[in-house]
Amino acid sequence: MAKKTECYVDTSALIAFLDRSDSHHTLFRRLFSSPPPLVTSSLVIAEGHGWFLRRYDQRRAIQFLAFVDALPDLGILAFGPSELARTASIVKKFSDQDLTLADAHGLAIMRQRRIACCWSTDRHLALDGVLLVI
Repeated sequence: MAKKTECYVDTSALIAFLDRSDSHHTLFRRLFSSPPPLVTSSLVIAEGHGWFLRRYDQRRAIQFLAFVDALPDLGILAFGPSELARTASIVKKFSDQDLTLADAHGLAIMRQRRIACCWSTDRHLALDGVLLVI
């Protein structure tokens, strides 16, 4: 059997899967039922935790972290000084977009690892010819 292609997962996909009120919940529930190897940024994890903390409470934020920890084949890439420099250049390049550092780090990861699939509901993550699943 062929190896499944690696896919980048954005904060919005994680939220859509975990929040049943999200309009994309059914789609991401199906995708997460048999996911390919997934890659994300530590900034995505921080964004997701903060979203659940602000929208709901500490208990839901901790449940989010437990979900991330339990996901099989999820690679979480660090964000440090060298990533900041690379990410800042992407934010500047696409200054006409409302890119967060997490979004730009995701684009840098996809470019560096040649990932052509992104699970997200954010259309701006489709820059540079990435297949966006929404």
